[in-house]
Amino acid sequence: MDIGKKIRLERIFNRNTERTIIVPMDHGISVGPIEGLRNMREAVGDMVKGGANGVLMHKGLVRCGHRMEGRDVGLIVHLSASTSLSPTPNAKSLVASVEDALRLGADAVSVHVNLGDETEIQMLHDLGEVTSRATGWGIPVLAMVYARGPKVKNEFDADMVAHCARVGEELGADIVKVAYTGDPESFGRVVDGCCIPVVIAGGPKLDTTRAFLQMVSDSISAGGSGLSVGRNVFQHKNRVKLVEALSKVVHEDVTVEDALEYLGE
Repeated sequence: MDIGKKIRLERIFNRNTERTIIVPMDHGISVGPIEGLRNMREAVGDMVKGGANGVLMHKGLVRCGHRMEGRDVGLIVHLSASTSLSPTPNAKSLVASVEDALRLGADAVSVHVNLGDETEIQMLHDLGEVTSRATGWGIPVLAMVYARGPKVKNEFDADMVAHCARVGEELGADIVKVAYTGDPESFGRVVDGCCIPVVIAGGPKLDTTRAFLQMVSDSISAGGSGLSVGRNVFQHKNRVKLVEALSKVVHEDVTVEDALEYLGE
């Protein structure tokens, strides 16, 4: 691996565990300034206090989240977007470039692809173009790949999720983010079919902290490399302590029960 890319990956992944806690904060374009993301500097600061390895946001928010104090954190600039107001919200367009991200000091870039959407061909083209450009600059690419379209009956089906992971891998991504399949055995098959780190998405906000921590723990036991989760983290009532608990689960292999006890739940 190119040494520049290796160094940047080590700013996002814990060097000792080779796992990561990434907190996406790119929701504003899709749904507006939701709870937890109104004050970006505060949001980023809380994630860093808790021990997150990386944060992910669109190019215009980097200036809003820059704290000028405290511990450093890995920065991933998201390159694609759509809004919930669009008649085709699953159709993602490139809204930034690899070079934009580098100028902003990013350690990695990310691209979103929805397999099965009518515009899948353009999203695949965009991911391929980004990975080619990123390779030239030695900057890692996180591919968020989901199955969402008319032919998709169950986006959490293990074969469907494995297909998503494989697409990210084969088009040159360095990390792939996919839906969790619901249990360690099926998710293990997803990880086994992919030679790059696989991290889980959070999806809709879960009902309980226990359910969230259990999902994370189970994905790690199946060979996953961590998580890239937004709302279940930054909207939590005690988000700093939650990230601390997640760090114990992801990087120290503590049990869900011990993590809940640490949280006081």
